[in-house]
Amino acid sequence: MNQLALLFLLLLGAVVSVPLGDRWNLPAPVLMTLGGMALALVPPVPDVAFPPELILPAVLPPLLYAAVQRTSWRQFTANLRPILLLAVALVFVTTAAVALVVDAVVPGLPLAAAVALGALLAPPDPVAATAVAGRLGLPRRLVSVLEGEGLFNDVTAIVLYHVAVAAAVSGTFSLPGAVLELVLSAVLAVVVGLAIGWAANRLMGYLGDPTLQIGLTLLVPFVSYLLAEELHGSGVLAVLVTALFLAEYALGADDVTARLAGTTFWEIVDTLVTGVAFGLIGLELSQVLDTAAGRWGELLGWTAAVAAAVVLVRLAWLLPATWLTKRLHARRDVDEEIPTSWRETVVMWWSGMRGVASVALVLALPLRTEDGSPFPARDELVFIAFGVILFTLVVQGLTLPRLVRALGVEADSEAEEAYERHLAVRAAKAARRRLREIEEVEDLPDDLVDQLLHRAVEIGVRISPDLGEEERREDHAQRMSRLRRLRRVQGEMLSAARHEVLAARTEPGADPEVVDRVLRHLDVRSLR
Repeated sequence: MNQLALLFLLLLGAVVSVPLGDRWNLPAPVLMTLGGMALALVPPVPDVAFPPELILPAVLPPLLYAAVQRTSWRQFTANLRPILLLAVALVFVTTAAVALVVDAVVPGLPLAAAVALGALLAPPDPVAATAVAGRLGLPRRLVSVLEGEGLFNDVTAIVLYHVAVAAAVSGTFSLPGAVLELVLSAVLAVVVGLAIGWAANRLMGYLGDPTLQIGLTLLVPFVSYLLAEELHGSGVLAVLVTALFLAEYALGADDVTARLAGTTFWEIVDTLVTGVAFGLIGLELSQVLDTAAGRWGELLGWTAAVAAAVVLVRLAWLLPATWLTKRLHARRDVDEEIPTSWRETVVMWWSGMRGVASVALVLALPLRTEDGSPFPARDELVFIAFGVILFTLVVQGLTLPRLVRALGVEADSEAEEAYERHLAVRAAKAARRRLREIEEVEDLPDDLVDQLLHRAVEIGVRISPDLGEEERREDHAQRMSRLRRLRRVQGEMLSAARHEVLAARTEPGADPEVVDRVLRHLDVRSLR
């Protein structure tokens, strides 16, 4: 089996792991990791030979861009304080703690290499956490904090990682120079991210066609990342800024096709790239086992010490940080999404699984330094990193559902339903308001106006059926029952029409282009 076949096998596993995870009640990232581990033990499967310098540009841009689709600029600004405490401060604290532990237990390791290990293990993985959280029905505010933390701690940790790796490779380090590099890297990234976002937004308006617009969004994160890195800025921060800009300005309210197709497209990209990344965790097992030959006790001891530091520092930081955030939140009326009890804080602590970002960063560790010597203790650092990643993914990922059930943490469904009703009312009022505006400039028949007013009310009732009066709700339920029957029968009729058109493809003299055009018309009609 060659590397290309292995890649396609991982892509297949990424697709299959989702329904299998649902059936076996296992998170897909954990299942892919276990599958990769099993695959690594099969003799015909080759070792992964992916150039380290290509790992970050290939994996991180699409994952970051896809993750931003689930958030917004408003959510970021509203949760700025929790994000700073969790994403920025906690990354620095975890990096320092891991560096101190590794420096103490691994003999002869340069401090810069220890800091690099701390930085790559500092960011919890939002993909793994939210994949588990989505299945458990956690409160939306908790999921929002996990997603926001995941986005911005990746940025912070990767910038720290680059500084530490540069120091380890060159053998020199200057604190003022490192601070200046961090600041310049962030400023350049923001400038590049905004510029690419603005240019991509203008180009989308010029392209017009949803297919071309979605194709452009696939290129944008890579362009933003590579341009920022070329200018010695932070590629991940540039992608984050570009994605936030486009999420805010790229699509208007009436760009229905582009929004629906784009959401589906990026869900596919997210599933495939995430699956491959988690599969790589397991596939690296063979190389990790080679490193441990004859040194199991020593390496496992180092790994256990680092894993304990990673897990315990998160708890030690979250408890006072959450308390402080709640105190500040109580003093100011801001729309922050924060854990509201110690139970939610404990769930957030145990949700700190490491994953894609840590895998990409550890695989991207250089093989050699500037003078041609091997990177200090690279094999040992890879073993420790993968040990910690596997522990957090498998142990925390599999036990998190039990912890959530034991603590009784669940979504606030009443608040979500109330907000949904609020939006439904606003949507119906907006429809009626627009109808009045049209009435002022157009002469509409009274019966048509009555019908359109009824449709405006239906907009809200269909979103939230309990908005209508009891009689109206019963009437709505009857109409929906009739509509479901109509759609079922009409769906079977359209299915028969599609089968007939497809059968025409095999007939002598059939024009495939015409057949496809008619089939597309039937497909669009089916969606409506």
